[in-house]
Amino acid sequence: MDTQYTGTAALFPGMNPVKYADLARFLIVNPVARRRLSEADRRLGHSVLDGLESAEDDYSEDAQVAFMLTCVALAEWAVAELGLEVTAGVGPSFGGKPLAVFCGSLPFEDAVWMTAELSHCMDEFFATECHDVVTHSFVRVDGEQLAEIQDELDVLGEWSEVSCHVDRDLHMLSLRERNLEWLEKKIRGFGGLSLYSMRPPMHSTAFVGLRDLAEERVLGRLEFADPAFPVVDDHDGTVLRSGAGIRTMLLDGIVRAVRWPQTVDALRELGIGKVGVFGPDSLFGRVPATRNAFEVLPVDPRLALLPRRKG
Repeated sequence: MDTQYTGTAALFPGMNPVKYADLARFLIVNPVARRRLSEADRRLGHSVLDGLESAEDDYSEDAQVAFMLTCVALAEWAVAELGLEVTAGVGPSFGGKPLAVFCGSLPFEDAVWMTAELSHCMDEFFATECHDVVTHSFVRVDGEQLAEIQDELDVLGEWSEVSCHVDRDLHMLSLRERNLEWLEKKIRGFGGLSLYSMRPPMHSTAFVGLRDLAEERVLGRLEFADPAFPVVDDHDGTVLRSGAGIRTMLLDGIVRAVRWPQTVDALRELGIGKVGVFGPDSLFGRVPATRNAFEVLPVDPRLALLPRRKG
């Protein structure tokens, strides 16, 4: 190992669509997860697991709470069982919520309430604003080709905005849904591959009204403590060391694009050589930008349920 890069960072992934079957066994069997699930149930006054089982929406309130608490529980399990010593943290997109708990900035019960209330704010906002906007992810399209796509949309008088730069050739673009078929054709024309369209969309300056709503009703009512270790902002790589910084990062996640390559560079500057990816991850822990920079330890429900030898 390069002696310059000896630190370990906690990486909390963005949220993937999750189903009951993906998380239920871990949340019931693993003692850390079971305790966190019980705390979440008490804070919300209903069974998160039952809500997840009956949810028809991939991003329902209970799906979001279940994903958040799963990530927290996996991180706590990894520290206790694998002996990981975390020296920094990062949480791209949704990952900022469990990161706020793990770094000691926000009590777990407050994070449960915050996650649930933010989902309500999203429902309310997108019911009347930007309801025809989607965020589409695609790969094998480089930065110049992405700029060409946006230029053509601009000429057509159509709005678009980059929501996430995941890697050199993997991006997320927000646009009107009526232009989605056109975009998919352009992506294929470049030899690219469409991945997934998110509804509701995310990370755009068009959602400033949602940011205001979230600050007024949710994050403005919570106290954030200074984090126990440096946290890297996923929007520009700024190193955060205050509770106010963590709050602003979570709010800005609504209106600012994720810039993962810059975030990776900032982690390297902190001396990070290894990342523990705490949660069900299909993106940030798997892309070359991450794999080429760090030793990556995926910590998912399947790993935590494997029998472990004592001693």
